[in-house]
Amino acid sequence: MTDALAAFLRTRFAEELEKARFASGTVTQDPQRFGVDPEDAAAHARFSVATAEVHLALLEDTVTPHLGAGGEAGQTAEYQLRLLAAPYVEHNDYPHEQPGSPA
Repeated sequence: MTDALAAFLRTRFAEELEKARFASGTVTQDPQRFGVDPEDAAAHARFSVATAEVHLALLEDTVTPHLGAGGEAGQTAEYQLRLLAAPYVEHNDYPHEQPGSPA
């Protein structure tokens, strides 16, 4: 389950990064079209891209390497994985646990 959930999150976070980059490029090129101050558009664009990058880095650098490890490190990694996945629980592709399958 954790491998499927990590793969699911990797895909979602990559999509979010792509969306953030596209949106930031669109809004910062013509902020007046969207009724946004150019400085606010640039700041929001940087924030959106940075947030998506941080989610990917957190998953890849601090969670994934410890999944399946024994002890506290493994438990903490699985907990962090589930926290990161929580906003996506109703997504169509969310890998829900099947009854009778190991957690």
